[in-house]
Amino acid sequence: MKTISLVPVCLLSFLGPSLFGASSREGDTFAKKIDLFFGEYIVSPLASLMFWPIPGIEMPLVVAWLLGGALFFTVRMKFVNILYFKHALDLVRGKFEDQAQTGEVSHFQALTTALSATVGLGNIAGVAIAIGMGGPGATFWMILVGFLGMSSKFTECTLGQKYRKVRKDGRIMGGAMHYLSEGLKEKNLAGLGGLLAGLFCILCIGGSFGGGNAFQVVQSLDLIKTVAPFLEQVPWAYGLLMSLLVGFVIVGGIRSIAKVASLVVPFMCGIYVLACIFIIGTHASLIPSAFALIIESAFNPDAAFGGFIGVLIIGVKRAVFSNEAGIGSAAIAHSAAKVSHPVEEGIVALLEPFIDTIVVCTMTALVIILTGAYSDPNNAEFIASNQGGALTSAAMGSVIS
Repeated sequence: MKTISLVPVCLLSFLGPSLFGASSREGDTFAKKIDLFFGEYIVSPLASLMFWPIPGIEMPLVVAWLLGGALFFTVRMKFVNILYFKHALDLVRGKFEDQAQTGEVSHFQALTTALSATVGLGNIAGVAIAIGMGGPGATFWMILVGFLGMSSKFTECTLGQKYRKVRKDGRIMGGAMHYLSEGLKEKNLAGLGGLLAGLFCILCIGGSFGGGNAFQVVQSLDLIKTVAPFLEQVPWAYGLLMSLLVGFVIVGGIRSIAKVASLVVPFMCGIYVLACIFIIGTHASLIPSAFALIIESAFNPDAAFGGFIGVLIIGVKRAVFSNEAGIGSAAIAHSAAKVSHPVEEGIVALLEPFIDTIVVCTMTALVIILTGAYSDPNNAEFIASNQGGALTSAAMGSVIS
């Protein structure tokens, strides 16, 4: 039934009437045709290119690129993720905020807006899938990539601020598409910059449909169906509801999105973290052995989980899916912030991977490992069908019911 729920999320805005008028059998056939089209002609060719295994180490190209880039920026920026961490906290608290600066949102609002697209997307469901597929060792690589990703996030969001454009009506236009085109133009590579900027826009829209919408809604639907079984027959109704709720927020632009995110994200993270702390606290005596298992499994993984490279790949992929470091999407939100210098917002942005990967991902991983949910035969179906949200729910439900 997952495939049915993809349709209203991705295509509801222009295909809604046909969905409402079709019978369940027709809707199922239509959904399969849509999935087949995107899978065969769009997703498969792109996946073949991006996940092309590098000969010798068999590591997907995109994994090596993101990991290598994050390591490069960490060294090149002289470990900005450590040196300016405290300053980042001061900026978010508003210690150096100047309302007279050009922009539409505050540092805190920009941070929560970017976090709203990542918290929940990869660090609840994604972590569960990573551990289910790669074992506890995947957690170590997720944390490491989150740490290195702080430097990638700093770099891309600083560039987003540097090359942003201010419209006559005061609205801000910024993001990877701007620093790719303008930055490369300064290097006499205007053609390449324009090509990469256009490609980023297309892929960003595609990623928003798939990762930003479909994955979120599908994972939450799997959980909601346990208390509302009727949605099993009409998944499009849930997709419609989510579309309307999100529509009410985004119709007001970045200011509306930032205002809602600044209220919802802290509350959402706070409740989840408190629940994790409670569960971890009930297994306090097992925490040292859990960390020992994570480290041991990272370097000496079970062959059943794909060996060392297999666990590394799973950890890196899920970490990037969690914090989007190096993807370029966060620069869109951070470019609208009020700053006195572009580097300010880059420093604020480096907190994102720390919050959603190092903090939230680690807590999710500990909950799943400490409760033994990842190795419970009763949860095998969740792992096999990539229902990470359901696996995390099962882990938490074993303690909190």
